[in-house]
Amino acid sequence: MDSHFRAIFNEHFSDALYESYKRDLAQRLNCKFEFRLAESPVFLPDDFKATLVDSARAIVDQLSDPANIARMKEAIPERWDTPGMDALPNFTQVDFAVTTDGPKLIELQGFPSLTSMQTIQRDAWNDALQSIPGLDREWSCWYSGLDRDGFIELSRRTIAGDHDPREVVLLDIDPPHQKTYPDFAATKLLFDVDAVDPRELTKRGRELWRGNTRVRRIYNRIVFDELIAKKIEIPFDYRDDLDVEWAPHPNWYWVWSKYSLPFLDHASVPRATFLSDLDRIPDDLSRYVLKPLFSFAGGGVNVDPTAADVNAIPERDRHAWCLQEKIEYAPALRAADGGGVKVEIRMMFLRPDDEPKPILAQNLVRLSRGKMLGVDFNKDFTWVGSSVAFSPTS
Repeated sequence: MDSHFRAIFNEHFSDALYESYKRDLAQRLNCKFEFRLAESPVFLPDDFKATLVDSARAIVDQLSDPANIARMKEAIPERWDTPGMDALPNFTQVDFAVTTDGPKLIELQGFPSLTSMQTIQRDAWNDALQSIPGLDREWSCWYSGLDRDGFIELSRRTIAGDHDPREVVLLDIDPPHQKTYPDFAATKLLFDVDAVDPRELTKRGRELWRGNTRVRRIYNRIVFDELIAKKIEIPFDYRDDLDVEWAPHPNWYWVWSKYSLPFLDHASVPRATFLSDLDRIPDDLSRYVLKPLFSFAGGGVNVDPTAADVNAIPERDRHAWCLQEKIEYAPALRAADGGGVKVEIRMMFLRPDDEPKPILAQNLVRLSRGKMLGVDFNKDFTWVGSSVAFSPTS
């Protein structure tokens, strides 16, 4: 990570700066955070940023190959196969670990992330840095020639399309109690789109209604894991041929996911193999991670698998697990206390309906000192949690 800007930030870091930033972000969104906000942004050096951008775009290009998509569609369960799937997803996340060998792919999703919150988080850190000599400039977390206004317009087109925001809903289960609620608050702030529980909707023929307002577009944030695990009854079936637009279409949750990893061939992609395709268990499993293909926030990931762990997965479920080469995160960010911090960078792509391919738009960062990157693995550490990666605009 950039040593020049890092040295300036760490020299001027104080608990007061951190608390002021957190207070400002919470006030902008008028909500509390159920996940930890990290003490610092990440400053990207130009060479690493270029490699990161090139790798993310190359991986999305491979994912977008029609032949690959046809094979990946095998991941869609019949029970959740939704009509009207589009050619490419509206939202794509490509997650990289920062290693001594450059960025290495961790996982990917054809699903939304904290699209709106990252903009407000950028604003809060951008303003906080104005008090530090040498960092008092404008900072960007955007790509593809976008500035803040350009990103907001791209996001609006992707989330709401051509519709009145009142006819668009951000759909998730019990939104006020989701850990991602700050993003829902930011979506309302930036785009005037409400977060709605699917149980608030009614179905009239092929149409969905929220009270007296017809829902014409769904900004889809429902994680199928939660829907299935909690056995939640909703007023429509995903197999229904509904007269509504999806952003993204639900099938992309399955198609572009960890299930896609074995289909990729790139220097930044560690080797991954479906358990169902495994000829034999490797002799040295310490070099591998055992992953379920459909889970969020590190759920079910085994970073120290044994042969017994692999063999314990039933034959009928082995197509839904993979062995992936283990990636060693580098302590790439130096904290003000002198300790090293691991960095994971999510490269976020948006695709409005009228765009032919996903557009690399912005980033999200997670910092960690724990064994894994998820919140549950970093409860007792500082300089960990949610952040954003910056480059100076000039």
